[in-house]
Amino acid sequence: MQNKGLIKLFAVLFGIVSIYQLSFTFFANKVEKSAKEYAKANVTDNNGRALAKYERKYLDSVANKEVVNLGFTQYSYNDIKDKEMNLGLDLKGGINAILQVSVKDILIGLSNDSKNTVFRQALANADEAQKNSQDNYLDLFYNEFENLSKGSVKLSDPSIFGTKKLRDKIDFNKTNEQVKSTLQEEINTSINTAFEVLRSRIDKFGVVQPSIQRIGNSGRIQVELPGAKDIDRVEKLLQSTAELQFWEVFTNADIQNFFFAANAKAAELLKDDSATEAAQDTTKTDNSIDDLLGETADSTKVNNEQKSLFTYFFPNVAQSQQQISPVLGNARVQDTAMVNNLLSNKEIRNLLPDNIRYAKFLWDYKAYPSTDGTAEVISLYAVKSNRNDEATIEGDVIADAKQEYDQLSKPVVSMSMNGVGTKQWAKMTSENVGKFVAVVLDDYVYTAPTVNGPIPGGQTQISGGQMTVAEAQDIATVLKAGKLPAPARIIQSEVVGPSLGQESINASIWSFGLAILLVLGWMILYYGRAGLFANIALVVNILFIFGILASFNSVLTLPGIAGIILTIGMSVDANVIIFERIKEALDSGKGLLAAVEEGFSIKGALSAIIDANITTLLTGIILYVFGTGPIKGFALTLMVGIATSLFTAIFITRLLVDGAVSKGVSLPFNTGLSKNWFKNINISFLSKRKLAYIISGTLIVIGLGSMATLGLKQGVDFKGGRSYVVRFDNAVKANEVADNLKEAFGTAPEVKTYGAENQLKITTVFKIDEDGKQVDEQVQTALFNGLKPYLGDTTYESFKPGFEKEGSGIMSYMKVEPTIADDIKQAALWAVLGSLIVVFLYILLRFRKMSFSIGAVAAVFHDVLVVLGVFSILYKVMPFDMEIGQSFIAAILTVVGYSLNDTVVIFDRIREFTEGKNKITSNLVNKALNSTLGRTINTSLTTLLVLLAIFFFGGDSIKGFMFALIVGVVVGTYSSLFVATPVMFDTTKKEEKEEL
Repeated sequence: MQNKGLIKLFAVLFGIVSIYQLSFTFFANKVEKSAKEYAKANVTDNNGRALAKYERKYLDSVANKEVVNLGFTQYSYNDIKDKEMNLGLDLKGGINAILQVSVKDILIGLSNDSKNTVFRQALANADEAQKNSQDNYLDLFYNEFENLSKGSVKLSDPSIFGTKKLRDKIDFNKTNEQVKSTLQEEINTSINTAFEVLRSRIDKFGVVQPSIQRIGNSGRIQVELPGAKDIDRVEKLLQSTAELQFWEVFTNADIQNFFFAANAKAAELLKDDSATEAAQDTTKTDNSIDDLLGETADSTKVNNEQKSLFTYFFPNVAQSQQQISPVLGNARVQDTAMVNNLLSNKEIRNLLPDNIRYAKFLWDYKAYPSTDGTAEVISLYAVKSNRNDEATIEGDVIADAKQEYDQLSKPVVSMSMNGVGTKQWAKMTSENVGKFVAVVLDDYVYTAPTVNGPIPGGQTQISGGQMTVAEAQDIATVLKAGKLPAPARIIQSEVVGPSLGQESINASIWSFGLAILLVLGWMILYYGRAGLFANIALVVNILFIFGILASFNSVLTLPGIAGIILTIGMSVDANVIIFERIKEALDSGKGLLAAVEEGFSIKGALSAIIDANITTLLTGIILYVFGTGPIKGFALTLMVGIATSLFTAIFITRLLVDGAVSKGVSLPFNTGLSKNWFKNINISFLSKRKLAYIISGTLIVIGLGSMATLGLKQGVDFKGGRSYVVRFDNAVKANEVADNLKEAFGTAPEVKTYGAENQLKITTVFKIDEDGKQVDEQVQTALFNGLKPYLGDTTYESFKPGFEKEGSGIMSYMKVEPTIADDIKQAALWAVLGSLIVVFLYILLRFRKMSFSIGAVAAVFHDVLVVLGVFSILYKVMPFDMEIGQSFIAAILTVVGYSLNDTVVIFDRIREFTEGKNKITSNLVNKALNSTLGRTINTSLTTLLVLLAIFFFGGDSIKGFMFALIVGVVVGTYSSLFVATPVMFDTTKKEEKEEL
């Protein structure tokens, strides 16, 4: 081998750089361990929120202090944090969310809230069409508008987009197509603005190594915040449009007579069966109004015999001047949707007297526990709106906002207004002395103080009795970052608690260590001293992989670790191919030096190694392009692993082997135990191909039959819904929990034991089609109430996802709306098809024969169908998740790559044996299969050992993923011998006959 000195220098320098880069992760972990110890020393009850607060306090104190001194340079905690290896959500906890910027709201804004009936109906139709379509919203709206208008009205009409706001871009003469083009530009601008606003907010949020990126032109923005623990805070920050308004307020005295009338009307409406069905009472009303409000309310007692408004809403009755308040009453969080429905009902709205006809009902921004602790209660306000629903003062007059403290040391948001706002605020406060004024952000009331006197200086505050410092900081952040051009709602989110993340790290370390030991032990057992050289190369390979990931700030996820461990098994393959070729050369009578040269040559092992790794690399690229989140992490580590494996197997191993050969060390490339393994094998594989066809055909037919009858268990990311992993203090029975939750959700959710007997995975589609920021909270509250008999003393605050947990609670959570679920499923289908097409073309290009491509693709289809069939047959009986989702698609594509790896090595040997010959004979094919059998079984066995180690010790969340890989490796090994090669042989014979 030439340039040995250069290769040694490169390997040493690369190793030093990798160790240097990884050292930052070690130092950062050391500091964070100290922060955890500090937090535990200051928190006696293991409260997750308190622990996070003290951890943050410690880390902030060392943020800019020297924590590492290497002699030639020093680093603060912030420095090493920027350079450490990034951990994904499944290892660190946090939230990954995809937000959809509302194109519908952008269109409404551009039309100046047009009331044109065709325009409004087209929007409504587009909403419905989007549920079952992959097209973007503007195209759907445009098609619906064309169908409805039939040329009677144009988009450029003054009542739609021919407004003063757009007069420089749209005039009445423009065609619908021209207007559509302009609208697309405006939408793109709005989405870009939304992206920048969100990025500004996230940068100020304080999470280390956040990620935000646009997803094509779909109006979707993906945000990943690893390490975020306060999930509620994050979701509010992301979805807040920052629409600040100042309103005059109706008091409870002004509005209470309307409530009594509305209560009677609601009772009439709820007598109707359809109304009762539409308004299912999901919670018991055992608690009296007195208990909830802590005051006498005899006139508003709930009649349990008949549902009414007061079944869900508990009015704050003013019986004296001292009881006058801007708070109209309270409701449980889960009942707010029902209260909204009733108060917006046309017959009930008609009961409003003329002086309060335009009352706009708004909820408080924050719920609080009821007196008995059984529910979260939230207050209702009414602001003095008008026909155009325009606030007295809008938020665009705010010049600056910051978090401060008031005279009682409570956190507040101080705001200063521009010149216009100062005049408006002075006028508004002058006209409302002794009355209440509400400060409203995104249609939630943050404060409604009494105006004691005029405020001429343009200064005001947002304050709340329960406002925390973090909330005040977030409000100031969104006001300074700017207003979103349209609402952005979370359509897909994945939340992993830090406790589950730490458990995943621990499980990964165990499986990683065991996998390495198994591979290292097997290589020494099989190849002796040469196996030791391969092991050294393998350890260097692992160092290089982690070094590269750390150097480029790549995110390491649980599937990513699985990809690294899988790379360990597959990287051995290159050494196995080389060593088997060297053994063949030695057996043919060549000397050790000549045998080594042949083994490492292109004509020897390198051709097969390069071909096999390129096919796997192509699969990795497809995964990376079409995958998201953890799947990208898996693909990245797979691709990095392939590159480093090639280098270490070809160059590092060669350096060690050459060094031993030059010193005259004996290298038989086997041990006394393995010496005669796979020697003198003469199996007639092709003669058994008809039997193999029957076996494979039977397996596929059974699998297809199962898929047609039993189907496949689609994951949340493919069908939409919410999925919670909930841990309990004691073992629970899944069927009992499902029955309990049936009352809370209306229909029984899917409940299955997830790992230990005290952990369940609960999947539901309850309210998944409903929009609104309160919906997620309502579903979570319903889940808590349904699980309360099993939660002991766990409070709702402790139950929610995020923060470290000692007892019961949500460990992880995923939500996927049906619209994006369809998109994910379609992307997965394209990923599989794209992979097959790319591989087909590569093999055709490499082997120059259609029969080779047909054989390889036939084997791949065979493997995919068998794995799908196994999942269809077993998903109801296996004690772990066997869902078909993004992770499963990653597993399938990995199986594709692995199967092709085997197949290409065999095809490469067939090509070698048939080179210069006119025909491919059965004897030559059998000879090629027998000569590569040792390599095939050896590689499959080492890979299986690795996969089994991960499967048994790698944590619950990837058991289904690993099971798919295990089945795939077994089936892929079989198909490369009994499907790919026979199909290639039969196709070749058919081609030869046609040529004659």
